[in-house]
Amino acid sequence: MSLGSTLKQVRQQQHRSQKDIATGICAQSMLSAIENDHYTPNAKLLLALCHRLSISLDEISLATDFAISGDDSLNARMQALCNQHRYQELHDFLTDPRTLAAVSTGEQTQAYYYYLGVSELHVDTQLTNAAQNLKFAATMTEEHTATTLTRLATVSLATVLAKQQRPVQATRLIEQSLANLEQRPYEENQNIIFYLAALSAYFLGRSEVASQRLLAGIAFTTEHQSHYMLTNYYRLLAEIADQAGKADEAEDARQKQQFLTDLFHEKVPENF
Repeated sequence: MSLGSTLKQVRQQQHRSQKDIATGICAQSMLSAIENDHYTPNAKLLLALCHRLSISLDEISLATDFAISGDDSLNARMQALCNQHRYQELHDFLTDPRTLAAVSTGEQTQAYYYYLGVSELHVDTQLTNAAQNLKFAATMTEEHTATTLTRLATVSLATVLAKQQRPVQATRLIEQSLANLEQRPYEENQNIIFYLAALSAYFLGRSEVASQRLLAGIAFTTEHQSHYMLTNYYRLLAEIADQAGKADEAEDARQKQQFLTDLFHEKVPENF
C-alpha cells in the first residue's frame, strides 16, 4: 500500500475528515494531494501527520515494491523480505513453485525476475544466475520507453558486472539507467538507481565517482521531498571516507545515517 493510501485508510478508519487532520499542519488540498499520491510530504510534514493519526513510522513504507502476482499476500511477503534484506529467504520464496505459478502478466514476470536476480546478487557468490535473471528483466521493455523497473534491473545488472570487475559493460549500463531520469515522472524507487550506480563505482575502486553519485542521489531524493534510501547513501559515504582516511567526513556521514535510521527505521544491509 502506498503512503497516501495508508494515510487515507487510517483517517477513514478513525472517521475523521481531511479538514480535521490537516488543520494546523497543512492545507486540506495538500493532504488530499498526499492521499492521492500526487505529492510526497517532507519529513517534518510526514511526522506531523503520523502523530495526529497515531501512526508509527514503522507502518509507513514510502517506496512501493513492484507486484509479482495478483495475490496481495504473496506481494506483501515478497516486499517484507526485500525491505528487511532477508535475501536467502527471498530467494527461497521466489523459487517456490507456488510463487512462480502465481506470476501471470508481463509486468509481473519482469518484476519476478528482477527480484530473483536481486536475491541471487546477495546469496550466489558466482553471480551467474543473478546476471542472467537481471539481464532478462532489463530487456523486457524497449530502451526508449525504459520504466523505473527496467532502469532498476539495468543498474542492478551493472552492479553484478562491477563486482565481476567488468568496468566497460557496467559503465554503459549505468549510463542507460540514469539517462534522462530527471525528465521522467518521479517515483521513489528511482532513488535506488543513484545508490546502485554509486555502489557499482565503489566495487570498481572509483571512490570519487561513487561519492559524486551519492551526492547527486541525496540532492535528487531531497528535491523530491523524500527520505527513502538516504540512510544507505550516508552509510556508503561513511565507508568511502573511512577508506580514504577522512575521519571527520566519515563521522559526519555516520551521524546523519544514525539520525535517519532512528527517525525512519529504514534498515540498511549488513554488507555492501
